[in-house]
Amino acid sequence: MEMPETELTTTKRPVWNAGRTVGAKRALKPKQIWEIRFYLNQRRRLRDRALFDLAIDSKLRGCDLVQMKIGDIVSGGQIRTRAIVMQQKTGRPIQFELLPDARASLLAWLDRRGGTVDDYVFPSRVDHKGHLSTRQYARLVDEWVTGVGLMRSEYGTHSLRRTKASIIYRATGNLRAVQILLGHSKIENTVRYLGIDVEDALALAESTEI
Repeated sequence: MEMPETELTTTKRPVWNAGRTVGAKRALKPKQIWEIRFYLNQRRRLRDRALFDLAIDSKLRGCDLVQMKIGDIVSGGQIRTRAIVMQQKTGRPIQFELLPDARASLLAWLDRRGGTVDDYVFPSRVDHKGHLSTRQYARLVDEWVTGVGLMRSEYGTHSLRRTKASIIYRATGNLRAVQILLGHSKIENTVRYLGIDVEDALALAESTEI
């Protein structure tokens, strides 16, 4: 019996994720963070080093990171130690810290970049009045991770967002703090985002004496 054309189309349609790695992207380890910094420093890529450091410290989604303006991180000619931005996805403000490494690389980049407080920190190279696109940001992350020998299928922009949050969680086990830092409305979202499983929960329980 001949199969209807619609059924043939359905059976031959490729699976959307064929050949792709599915699931959350891995967070970077401290050693990998320094490898990427060294890689960017060796190539004198001031913009990329500043972008990488800001991504790690801010823990922002790519769409929020690329839209940051100079006035968000600069005050009185100095890089702020803390900054606050409005999240595009949630419409809520989120505050984050900028540690010495990030402040130094951002200052070096902005000294070269110039601009006013109303300009984007990372302008588009196509339209200087616009900001770096999220697609270009993703391409840069692919370049950075492959440049230090990591598989780009396992890392992406969310790796940078997750990195510091994961390190803080591993060091403290404080989910509530991580939830606040990531700007999640529900702690369940933080649990899923960090990929916390039963083994993590048991390890925390075993290390807690009453």
